[in-house]
Amino acid sequence: MKNDINNNDRPRFATRFGVIATTVGSAVGLGNIWRFPYETGANGGGAFLLLYIFFVIVVGIPVISAEFLVGRKSRRNILGAYHTLAPSHRRLWAAAGSLGIISSVLILSFYSVVAGWTLEYLTEGVTGRLNDFAQGARHAAFDSFTAGWACVAWTIVVLLINALILLGGVRKGIERVSNSLMPLLFVILLALCINSLLLPGAADGLKFLFAPDFSHVTGRTVLNAMGQAFFSLSLGVGTMMIYGSYFSSKTPIVKSAAATAVLDTMVAVMAGVLIFPAVFSFGASPAAGPKLVFEVLPDIFAMMPGGAVWAPAFFLLLALASITSTISMSEICIAFICEQWGVRRRTAIAVNTLIAVCLGSLCALSFGPLADFKICGFTVFNLFDFLTSNLLMPLGGMFVAIFTGHVISRSIVDAQLAPAPRRIINAIVFSLRYIAPTAIAIIFVSGLL
Repeated sequence: MKNDINNNDRPRFATRFGVIATTVGSAVGLGNIWRFPYETGANGGGAFLLLYIFFVIVVGIPVISAEFLVGRKSRRNILGAYHTLAPSHRRLWAAAGSLGIISSVLILSFYSVVAGWTLEYLTEGVTGRLNDFAQGARHAAFDSFTAGWACVAWTIVVLLINALILLGGVRKGIERVSNSLMPLLFVILLALCINSLLLPGAADGLKFLFAPDFSHVTGRTVLNAMGQAFFSLSLGVGTMMIYGSYFSSKTPIVKSAAATAVLDTMVAVMAGVLIFPAVFSFGASPAAGPKLVFEVLPDIFAMMPGGAVWAPAFFLLLALASITSTISMSEICIAFICEQWGVRRRTAIAVNTLIAVCLGSLCALSFGPLADFKICGFTVFNLFDFLTSNLLMPLGGMFVAIFTGHVISRSIVDAQLAPAPRRIINAIVFSLRYIAPTAIAIIFVSGLL
């Protein structure tokens, strides 16, 4: 294994806007636009939203700050970061870095499958085929698509698009694409929200989303809100850590973390404003679960005035969100291969893409030819989802919180978080030492159960 590259050779994001666009692009994904609405719908609406925002502030911002801090201070890939900042305990903390790399590969593999679904629906929306199914027949159509080889083909297309962007490097690839895609994503999302708000019965959807009813809140609701905040911000994988390593020394970490969390939460809330007024206007159930986006919404678009325009716009939105997230997941593994193995970036991208294509194809086939192939009762897709969401991501988040709160010297933490006010730094450190590890441990145990 070769040593990491010199700090001076490491690329940097060119602009402050680029920092925000890339980090928000990493956080914003299907977790905001696909998972957040169905979790909110299944957990009662407004009360879940308030709990979600609470955990974003109390746990999310401190852990994002910790990942940024470790990345910028070390100027290394995930494994190299722990090695650099804890040289006397290299073997112990190497496990934390290794978990992040493994988690990123597994997430990229099954996430690219769902991203492929968005491209299929985008294509159907543009060609008009999305409306060819009678109301209620979308479930069978969705099952037919995911069980076929077209699902594998779209997965590979996603990974090839991902590789082409990454070939441009940090500035000309990741930053430039994020600078273009994130504003476009917000424009499309805003247009879709305005359209939903003009639908008859939209007020009922807004009431469901924003009027909290705590009578339905249970311990499971609290756990789900905490888990959604963690998942939505992509914490515990190392995406924020690797992007933090590309920060300029003048980039304010706390402000960047807060901006990332606020904009990520804004996208999730706007997704709720987009979906719930439409759901209530056409008499669908807000508690439809994961099928809300891929089965219920297409039927709604078919009945909606101008649906032929809004349907492809919505799935373009999903596609953009998924691409910006797969880029960051890939960069974790690519940086590790480049720096630890001493190979060129093109070679690292080829290796990362080949691994993701192989594992992603297995995930895609688990809805069809490999549906009966089970590991511990899970299909390949579900196994990767379970391992990352319930085990690896919480462990990774716990490790980085403990590492920043207890292992790195307080003087380094203070220096990296400056010029944030002292009271803010103290609050972040308190959360990293006590609140975040406890909350994450609860998520971890809940996931096991």
